[in-house]
Amino acid sequence: MAKETKISMAVIRRLPKYHRYLAELLTNDIDRISSKELSERIGFTASQIRQDLNCFGDFGQQGYGYNVRDLYNEIGKILGLDKNYKTIIVGAGNIGQAVANYSKFEKLGFHLQAIFDKNPKLVGIRIRDIEVKDVDCLNSYLAQNPTDIGIICVPKEHAQMVADIMVKHGIKGIWNFAPTDIKVPDDVIVENVHLSESLMTLSYRLNESNLFNE
Repeated sequence: MAKETKISMAVIRRLPKYHRYLAELLTNDIDRISSKELSERIGFTASQIRQDLNCFGDFGQQGYGYNVRDLYNEIGKILGLDKNYKTIIVGAGNIGQAVANYSKFEKLGFHLQAIFDKNPKLVGIRIRDIEVKDVDCLNSYLAQNPTDIGIICVPKEHAQMVADIMVKHGIKGIWNFAPTDIKVPDDVIVENVHLSESLMTLSYRLNESNLFNE
């Protein structure tokens, strides 16, 4: 059973990586693994792995290590992957279509129900057999279809308005691809994916050594 404590975001952001590597071990028919062996595969120290996992319970056995399938399933539960989430996308441009076409989301429990856009050239087309609806229908759709997660893939000037509509209709999780920060109530979770910021971070790391050698 998970321990009653506040888990740091640094630990939480490492969990999906553990889950992904454990999935690869299962694919390769590996039944058990030590923290040292897992460390060599993932790149975290064995101590870090043990500390992270101990935040949620006692999963390993001394002299045995971790049962790969059990640990994979437990981390999946911690991440909420044993549940199903009704999901919509607002914005059917390049990013919205790329997100919609990522089929692995379905396997993880994120079920895409509807896609919206305001561009007449996109309204009516089908993406993964889901017809793109006019964004003017967003309010009425959400009023009739309770939704867990809203994905925002619109230009930044429209992002807050879309977020407000989502919040009004009870959406508690927003995945924001718009290049702007949106404001939501405290009980709504926002995960921002700012592509340009990620690219700039990559650029910094490429040039970091030059900054301190000049």
